Amino acid sequence: MNRPKTLLPAAIATLALVLAGCGESAEDSGTPSGTAGGGGAPATTQTATDEAHNDADTTFAQMMIVHHEGAIEMADLAVQQAGSEEVRALGEDISAAQGPEIEKMKSWLSAWGEESTPAGGTGGMDHGDMDMGSMEMDGMNQQEAMAELQTLSGTDFDRRFLELMIAHHRGAVEMAQAELEDGRNPQALELAEKIIADQEAEIAAMEQLLQNL
Repeated sequence: MNRPKTLLPAAIATLALVLAGCGESAEDSGTPSGTAGGGGAPATTQTATDEAHNDADTTFAQMMIVHHEGAIEMADLAVQQAGSEEVRALGEDISAAQGPEIEKMKSWLSAWGEESTPAGGTGGMDHGDMDMGSMEMDGMNQQEAMAELQTLSGTDFDRRFLELMIAHHRGAVEMAQAELEDGRNPQALELAEKIIADQEAEIAAMEQLLQNL
């Protein structure tokens, strides 16, 4: 029963490359190409985030912060409870990749004069045009998903974690697609495109890992 499972090398390599790109992109995409400089080095991020934005941009940033925080909460639990080294490493990488994106979006909201959290908090409220179904996983909210994961261990934990994280990533893709349809801010649109590409690649890699459990 403790026999190690051999995961597809292609899945491991793909996931490592995607997650490495997430962390790198989060640091490098702070200033859009073609933005005129307006000061010294410390003003680089500020110049980018001062561009015009609309309600869709604000909602996207606020809700994606909440969404990323949920992913990190799940990922940190995987670091503690995963039965395989691969899933434990995945948890570490997700946390490391999405943390900088949270800080980036918080800096945008601050520059826009917007709150960093949605009006009314994060629990089941109506947040503009954002589909709240994208915040759920298999019909569960964040608290319910965490409660289930906390009762599991070993391969059972790994399997359920991957299933829920795949659903979680699909929600992020939906949110990013809504931003591309309705958003205005170049930085937010760029991040939405990145999230779609990154998370779709991660979904494919996690599906391969899941098949080998």
